[in-house]
Amino acid sequence: MPKRTLKQFSPSPERLRQFKSLHVLGEWIYEPNLWHITRYSASMAFFIGLFIAFIPIPGQMILAAFLAYRFRCNLPLSVGLVWITNPATMPAIYFLSYKVGAMIIDVPMQELDFELSFTWLTHEMGNIWKPFFLGCVTCGLFFGSVGYFILSMLWRVRVMRDWHKRKLRRQNNASAR
Repeated sequence: MPKRTLKQFSPSPERLRQFKSLHVLGEWIYEPNLWHITRYSASMAFFIGLFIAFIPIPGQMILAAFLAYRFRCNLPLSVGLVWITNPATMPAIYFLSYKVGAMIIDVPMQELDFELSFTWLTHEMGNIWKPFFLGCVTCGLFFGSVGYFILSMLWRVRVMRDWHKRKLRRQNNASAR
């Protein structure tokens, strides 16, 4: 994955310092290691962001930011990838997670008449929470790992291709003399 492409979508720490609302977080958010884009920091940010996106808890962005800080990976990538689970994609993602969890612990899937209410959550979640949370963690680990390895491999292929191009350019320049 080209570094320039990732950098153009990522805000700089200097730009973030202009937002007065972020001063509440202190100076840790501007730490340079959280903004560098290297193969490790980008790949690990993909793992963290995709893993946390599958975990159905409030405050996913805060947890992704904490883990990015803890593992010294790219903060904007890990926080941004959490938004894969948005109101449009959440039903499909969490239904897939429930199906995966139900398959793993070998329980029959229940017919769910979903209703966005506190009553439904308290009554129905008691019946499906085991396969649901197991599926969420399993899917999060799987898709996070896939994201990590794909980005790492794309980065490696890109670097090898650039090295090869430079080598050919040097050979062409040496033969032209």
